[in-house]
Amino acid sequence: MIKLLIVDDSPLMRRLLVDIFMDAGDFEVEVARSGAEALQRLAAFAPDVITLDIHMPGMDGLACLDRIMIERPCPVVMVSSLTAEGADVTLQAIELGAVDFIAKPRGALSLEIESVIPALLDKVRTAAAIRISRATRLRERVQARTRVKPSTVASARSKAVRRSAAAGPLPAEGLVLVGCSTGGPPALDVLLDGLPADFPWPVLVAQHMPATFTGPLARRLDKMCALTVSEVARSTVLEPGNVYVGRGDADLIVTRRAGSLAAAAAPSSADHFWHPSVDRMVQSAMAHLSPDQLVGVLMTGMGNDGAAALTELKARGGTTLAESSDTAVVWGMPGALVAAEGASIVAPLDSLAAELIALFAR
Repeated sequence: MIKLLIVDDSPLMRRLLVDIFMDAGDFEVEVARSGAEALQRLAAFAPDVITLDIHMPGMDGLACLDRIMIERPCPVVMVSSLTAEGADVTLQAIELGAVDFIAKPRGALSLEIESVIPALLDKVRTAAAIRISRATRLRERVQARTRVKPSTVASARSKAVRRSAAAGPLPAEGLVLVGCSTGGPPALDVLLDGLPADFPWPVLVAQHMPATFTGPLARRLDKMCALTVSEVARSTVLEPGNVYVGRGDADLIVTRRAGSLAAAAAPSSADHFWHPSVDRMVQSAMAHLSPDQLVGVLMTGMGNDGAAALTELKARGGTTLAESSDTAVVWGMPGALVAAEGASIVAPLDSLAAELIALFAR
């Protein structure tokens, strides 16, 4: 049984969540009506996972999460509203240590809750299996363990130069395609922070998130790395030194516009479960570029999105990188790529930026 602590100040929301998880049959559930009450129950109940509302009177969700990560680290799934404010606060929660979030349904709660039940159960079950062993926030823990040091990048570049004589240069035109889901925002921090401003190919990112969240994510990443980061909301010509984050609730596809490579936000495809779809992004890129013009990177996330398309890319002669289980918050997506023998390189998060730089230092 999974021990779940539900923290929410709304009696209706508490009742609905309790019913959902009790009906699932594999949860032992307790509730707390406030952040202060949640902290009191940590030691006595020892939950495997917590769902935590963000907006509560007194101690709000962020303050409670901060205390949880210090006093008794535990996987936390935030319950967030689908608003611009809710997105910014949710990203702050992920920085503080939350492993995932579930968006509150719009409209009449008791009527709309049915639409999020499958995702809610999947996310909480997945979070419960994550082991948080140190009393530090998720982003700080990942970055402390995996931050790409300048010396590491320089070393990778010099080694690449020494072995590159026979390999020849990569094409001038190409794309790096990055996919991630659960645990993705802090992993993107580390990956993009390790890339220089003059990185030669555009980088496209498919991070599973609702549309309200991807814009704030792109703005936050833009402040944290040397590359220019933006959300793709309309057809956009792709340029080196830029990172393009796919708009949530849509798919990020590669096209050509007046002879130039471009990215566009396409209506989400019913053929793909997660959006922006990594598989669809990679497939669209393969329709416009040869395999040697594409490098795929699959990082932390639940499910298997991206594994099929990247396995095909590798089979055609492209290069694919998978984050190793040592650093992935959830080794679902990269693990599926490895299991399909579709990864050219399997490396911890701290090495992925250096591996990319090494490919281009020729």
